[in-house]
Amino acid sequence: MKRKVFCGLLFLWGLCAAPAAADNRFIVRSSLGAGGLSSFCLVNGCSVAGALDGTLGQLFLLTTPAAVDPALFLNLLRSTPGIVDAEVDQLISLVGLLNRVPAPLPSGLLSDRTPINYFGATVWNGYANQPAATIVQVSSAQTQFGVAGRGIIADIDTGVDPTHPALAAVLLPGYDFTRNQPGGSELTDFASPAPAPCPSCQPAIVNQSSAAVLDQSSAAVLDGNLQYAAFGHGTMVMGILHLVAPQAQLLPLKAFRSDGTGFLSDIVRAIYFAAQNGANVINMSFDTKTNSPELTNALNYANQLGLICVASAGNDGTQEIVYPAVLQNDVMGVASTSDLDTRSSFSNFGNAIVWVAAPGEAIITTYPFSTYAAGWGTSFSAPFISGGVALLLQRAANLNQSQAATALAHAQPVGPDMGNGRLDLVQALQATPGGPSGADFTVLAGPSATTTTAGEPANFTVAAEPVGGFSQTVTWTCTGAPAQSTCQVDPSMVKLDGAHAATSTVTIHTTPRSAASPWGPLRLPPLILVWGTTACLAWLALWAMLLNQDRRSRERVWLGAAAVICVVVMCASCGGSSTSPPPPPPVGTPAGTYTISVIGSSGNLSHTSAVKLTVQ
Repeated sequence: MKRKVFCGLLFLWGLCAAPAAADNRFIVRSSLGAGGLSSFCLVNGCSVAGALDGTLGQLFLLTTPAAVDPALFLNLLRSTPGIVDAEVDQLISLVGLLNRVPAPLPSGLLSDRTPINYFGATVWNGYANQPAATIVQVSSAQTQFGVAGRGIIADIDTGVDPTHPALAAVLLPGYDFTRNQPGGSELTDFASPAPAPCPSCQPAIVNQSSAAVLDQSSAAVLDGNLQYAAFGHGTMVMGILHLVAPQAQLLPLKAFRSDGTGFLSDIVRAIYFAAQNGANVINMSFDTKTNSPELTNALNYANQLGLICVASAGNDGTQEIVYPAVLQNDVMGVASTSDLDTRSSFSNFGNAIVWVAAPGEAIITTYPFSTYAAGWGTSFSAPFISGGVALLLQRAANLNQSQAATALAHAQPVGPDMGNGRLDLVQALQATPGGPSGADFTVLAGPSATTTTAGEPANFTVAAEPVGGFSQTVTWTCTGAPAQSTCQVDPSMVKLDGAHAATSTVTIHTTPRSAASPWGPLRLPPLILVWGTTACLAWLALWAMLLNQDRRSRERVWLGAAAVICVVVMCASCGGSSTSPPPPPPVGTPAGTYTISVIGSSGNLSHTSAVKLTVQ
């Protein structure tokens, strides 16, 4: 429902005329609502472009012609009753300063293209088993704790290639805030025809921080072209998220164009969108040096709803304050390390913005056009942390920002000013609230409802899925079966292996309803038989006496006999009512709708899943 409401607001936004690039843009918090702000703009020469906070209706984007002095208009906004606050919209860039592809390219880069199966998708071995994954212990964490990611990770970025075979199965429909339309595909930014796959091509530089396996002509279109300075960035970040948490769902929120620029207002919209549309984690592989109260408000809102947020620390190679990484109550800032556990020369540092670090050099990941690339930058370090959060969530579903940060702080030291050290997924999972005792299982029965006829069986499937490496025996019971039926679970016990679900079949055996007469055999109460016999004998004796009486005497006898018969009938009636037979018991399973509860128990753990059964 929330998604529908918010999409309706996005539609209204799309109806508004898109402001020219030269227009001044202002982020305005107001209690006036869209109508009140429209009235304000009629008088003051501005336009209400739309709401930024989804269903809340308190934050708006206003635009003015470029000729209007921004400082004067900002003062006007702040002095207007009903306007709580206002700030100038910022243009933020993904493109860093120092994170550059080394020249020449490292020997053997992107050379291991052996296809392997990775959680149901065919990927390059060099991607799934790259050095960075080994350093942070991706495979060990997945195997040891039986985790592969849980929930939805939203990535605020340039979008994604929705057709990439490694990602397609886990991608959710996203949103393109740069065009105000559903989708989130970054292929819409590529003006040339899509290049054909070139599995035998050598890696080629496609922008200052990335090299991809593309044919030389396609690479030449991208490299050095400012229009494509960040093309592929979102797909690359998504690939790292999927590498760490292959079963987490990925939500692309396109707030940046292929040139790497994006408005702060679109980023704020994306945060509210993620929070109101079921995301559990927000990855933000960008930074800005300018503080924004509304960026902070949006992240506070996400935190209050239980989302966990991660941001890159920046690529200026210095100790400086950048946002949102410095907002450590709401965000974990991430620096970059080399494969030798040293700080990358391009990575920003300082404990004020760095909570933890992760590899960020020559990271092999997915790239548009169904190929792969290598990237350098803290942009590619952050998704290791965001993916790690999805693993933690599978172990502790109610994890919040503070708890996730505490768990991830169990890391490998890499020197001063690098926060808590380099990511170690095994240590983080061991430190997740509850530790080993956090292992549990979930129960789900299906289908949610079914219909059968009395006399026919009804079948459901129930599954127990381990959480946090749970590897104990689960015993099944079921309740709620209707009368004249039985409930059976086969097998009645399942042994979990810590990683895979185990299923059983639940069968409700019903019995047919009989077509016999509801009246049953005719039976007379015992008192009726006694009194009837007595009345008959008395009548015969009376008849014999009447044969010997005159007319007057017979009349008197008839009158007395009538009184006796009335008494006999009344008594018979009284006695019969107290001994009438009970109605026959029901036969067969009664018609109706019943709730069947299937309970899985293991030690002191117990979980229930309910289904509906209709018997006709």
